[in-house]
Formats: sequence, C-alpha cells, structure tokens
Amino acid sequence: MEITDTPPADIQQVRITADGSKASLHIGGIDYSRVVSGYTIHQQAGQTADLVIQFAKGRTSPDFDGCARVAVGVPYEPGPAAAHFLSAIDAGLLEKAALARPDLDGGPHGFTKAVLAQLQQWARGEFDQVQELS
Repeated sequence: MEITDTPPADIQQVRITADGSKASLHIGGIDYSRVVSGYTIHQQAGQTADLVIQFAKGRTSPDFDGCARVAVGVPYEPGPAAAHFLSAIDAGLLEKAALARPDLDGGPHGFTKAVLAQLQQWARGEFDQVQELS
C-alpha cells in the first residue's frame, strides 16, 4: 500500500469496535464506518499508534481505542514500478543470464520460466550473476 504524502497528521482520538463481521471507526468523534473499507493500526511500545485508513475493499482488525496519527492509504498498484524496472533491463544480458541458470530445463516453457526467475532474482536485488556474464 502507498501512503499519501501529506504532512504529519495531528494526533486524534480513534475508537474502533469490531464484532467479527463488521467494524465501526470513529476519528475525533466522527463516524467514518460507511466510507472506510479497511484500516491498519501499527504501534510500537511507548509510541503513538499509526492508523492507515483505506477507501477500498479491505479487511478489518481487532478493536482499538486510543490516540493515533491518521493517514489515508491508497491500494498499491505495482504496474508503474514494474514498468520502470523492466525498462531498465538489457534484453541481451537477460537472455544470457536466463540461459546460464542452473534451473533452466528443456521442458515446456522452460526458457520463459528461467527468464521470469531471473527477473524475480534481479527485482530482489540479487545481481551476482550479472557481473559474471558481462
């Protein structure tokens, strides 16, 4: 999920009650239950809680009653990040790396599986094979 880049939110009183199938969410005494479809609460010991609310279908979590910094979350869309990542890939280097993979098999779609595995490895920041191929 991507969090909106608004200035740090003021601390507000938050009350969440959940009965298993639905929850009610009050922020500063105002009921937001009808417009919020999900939320996440994060709190470290001794710190004010952070509450992220979502205006998209989501899941609820256990009851909470306390103060929290409130931010609005938007569902994370991986498309732009994936497009940016893929645009930086050298096709020749990718082909060499995929063909050099020890898990490359000659079965159906073996090369495509190797290419996807290589892209996943690079996306995790594992570039050791790149230096050997160049």
